[in-house]
Amino acid sequence: MRRRELREQIFKLLFRVEFNKPEEMPEQLRYFFEDDELTATELEQAEIEVKFQKILDKLAQIDEMLNEKTSGWSVERMGKVDVAILRLAVYEICFDEDVPTVVAINEAVELAKRFGQEESSSFINGVLAKFADKA
Repeated sequence: MRRRELREQIFKLLFRVEFNKPEEMPEQLRYFFEDDELTATELEQAEIEVKFQKILDKLAQIDEMLNEKTSGWSVERMGKVDVAILRLAVYEICFDEDVPTVVAINEAVELAKRFGQEESSSFINGVLAKFADKA
């Protein structure tokens, strides 16, 4: 599984956060990996789970950062797909030294084109550009 595919799986898990209570996420994670369509090896599953957990651990901080950068918007007002993509990208830009900022932004825009609404990719690009200025 390529990095882009791993990132997509993490995005899908982050999307589930919007519909489940924090205490339900371990069970959701188990359901996610039991999905017949997911072809991740045990090593890839571990990588997905570790990064997902790291993002969850910083979720409140990431949301606060997003709220600061998006005047007039808050994560509660944004589309759920956009929020999941932004959370992943902000984590990668601000906390994951292995992912270059430009890669995090490009991958987020590609996820938005694939899973978001028509205007999602430009919205996400604009928000993440504010983080790139500080990176």
